[in-house]
Amino acid sequence: MKTLLNSWFVQGMIKATTDMWLKGWDERNGGNVSLRLLPEDVAPYQTDFYSDPRTVALTQPAPELANQYFIVTGSGKFFRNVQLAPAESLVVLQLNSQGTAYNILWGLTAGGLPTSELAAHLQSHTVRINVTQGRDRVIMHCHATNLIALTYVMELDNAKFTREIWECSTECLVVFPDGIGIVPWMVPGTDGIGAATADQMQHHSLVLWAFHGIFGSGPSLDDAFGLIDTAEKSAEILVKVISMGGKKQTISTEELIALAKRFEVTPFAAALKA
Repeated sequence: MKTLLNSWFVQGMIKATTDMWLKGWDERNGGNVSLRLLPEDVAPYQTDFYSDPRTVALTQPAPELANQYFIVTGSGKFFRNVQLAPAESLVVLQLNSQGTAYNILWGLTAGGLPTSELAAHLQSHTVRINVTQGRDRVIMHCHATNLIALTYVMELDNAKFTREIWECSTECLVVFPDGIGIVPWMVPGTDGIGAATADQMQHHSLVLWAFHGIFGSGPSLDDAFGLIDTAEKSAEILVKVISMGGKKQTISTEELIALAKRFEVTPFAAALKA
């Protein structure tokens, strides 16, 4: 029997949140994930929806996302517990026809709300839909240890930070040729940090929150996870290089250009000049 609990998107969220916790990226209730669902994704499971869904107003209207469905992690929910109690930890919601509120269709069985960063997620979804012609469907936020650590010791400049990360792992330029955007420290869970993140998402699929964490966007949960994992691995290498006294040699600009040509990607131009 088909149930929403066994759907590909609930099972995908269980795997993603478990993997993120095992990586050490999501302590306690840190981190949040949202996946935009298509009508055909949810259609087979409508009998599992609440007959009288709870409606919650958005702090920031999202008219571009009117009637869209999302599965999102819940506010205050521990990622290590999603695999144990997915219906309590996750929520399927749908925005209303004006994009001013959402209906809770499934999940949050013990009460509560979607992630406190919902505004940031929705603003970033709006941007990435436009930038990727609807291809990107996932926004993923976590507290990747080494990326956060580097924000304390490196200049918070998109081009310079990207260049350092590209140089520490050959695959980085191939995986995220658009580089990394940076948002200076801001109070989380506000419309302001959501707007600043969305602004960087216009140009970058990875956005780093100084002293806090990383946002990644991608077509699937695997793509968004892999994007963050790749950047975090390079950040770990960079932390070790710095701790050993810094670089004595590295990948040159000419070699980065050759790499981009070989894999037919267009690199973030400012990072090549940094």
